[in-house]
Amino acid sequence: MTAAPEYTGSQQTGPTPLAGIKVIEFTHMVMGPTVGHILAGLGADVIRIEPIGGDRTRRLLGSGAGYFPMYNRGKRSICLDLKSAEGKAVARDLCASADVLVENFRPGALDRLGLSFEALSAINPRLIYCSEKGFLPGPYEDRTALDEVAQMMGGLAYMTGPPGRPLRAGSSVVDVTGGMFGVIGILAALEERHRTGKGQKVVASLFETTVYLVGQHMAQFAVTGKAAAPMPARISAWAIYDVFETKDEPVFIGVVSDSLWEKFCALFALDELWADEAIRTNNERVLARDRILPQIRALMASMTRAEIVAKLEGTGLPFAPIGRPEDMFDDPQLASGGLEDVTLDSGKQTRLPTIPLEMGGKRPGGSVALPQPGADAQAILQELGYPAQRIDELIGQGAVETA
Repeated sequence: MTAAPEYTGSQQTGPTPLAGIKVIEFTHMVMGPTVGHILAGLGADVIRIEPIGGDRTRRLLGSGAGYFPMYNRGKRSICLDLKSAEGKAVARDLCASADVLVENFRPGALDRLGLSFEALSAINPRLIYCSEKGFLPGPYEDRTALDEVAQMMGGLAYMTGPPGRPLRAGSSVVDVTGGMFGVIGILAALEERHRTGKGQKVVASLFETTVYLVGQHMAQFAVTGKAAAPMPARISAWAIYDVFETKDEPVFIGVVSDSLWEKFCALFALDELWADEAIRTNNERVLARDRILPQIRALMASMTRAEIVAKLEGTGLPFAPIGRPEDMFDDPQLASGGLEDVTLDSGKQTRLPTIPLEMGGKRPGGSVALPQPGADAQAILQELGYPAQRIDELIGQGAVETA
């Protein structure tokens, strides 16, 4: 093999603490790609291994149309025929020089291709092998799971919808959070590798992630002996913690302490309510919600949202206009680093959320394009030290596809 050129990195303008870390990604949909997206956003070189023709996630419609652009920015792509001996050999060569592998296919899928943790760690003992699965080891571990399956099984859908009407959360919250737990495991394994020199297998899962998210309701049951009611029917811990209709657009307001109750009454000239000694403490107000809330709702309905927000801004009272995802493109809070420029497959320019961190006074992100299927194959193979003739042979055999 010829001397391998070095990859010089993506167009990152923020912190790159993971620069020099090479990640090989066998993923699709959301959970696995989330892991790679976060690692890439922090400076790692993430190489997506896609099937010939590209990952089918690229072509999803409807609610799936945003999966690929959201979770695959800042990566490189090579398309391999993993059913061929030549394609599998390239995959093994990539893993032999990698720091991290990420995969989220069905249990046993990579094992059957000769790409199990045991097989790859034998040729690369420093490899950290992250599997994103439906379940951790146990009776369910061979089941196929999706975000929605985990939400239904783990109690999150029950807690989200009205009683008797389980409802999935309005985002791929379990996929994304499960991916974040995978990143946590990878970073911990990298730190341990500094001491031991050895990699290890890391597994994160959808079901156990969901149970972690509803753990507060399990703890509530353990403490009180009473099952938590679904969120739309819950008994609030605070008297005012609601969405209020206004003259135009709704707004959420929370009054979560006695001092904020005093401030809220003063702001909105609620002199009679403030003078009522029977509702001076939060718990007294919770018991009197049926009496208090109609007065508050009538007041808010007489004002516009802008008028209410103007009163609440800077007071320390929790409040929120009810935003929609499309509103976030123009949100002033996100204008200073919360969104990064992205070129979509169509060539359209847009802006999408960066990783929500600040490190050393800088936000992750930069101007990035989505990886085209196989567009980086030549460069990736050259970095492995493959001579030009061998690269041409692999392309000619159909083991590797270029853009």
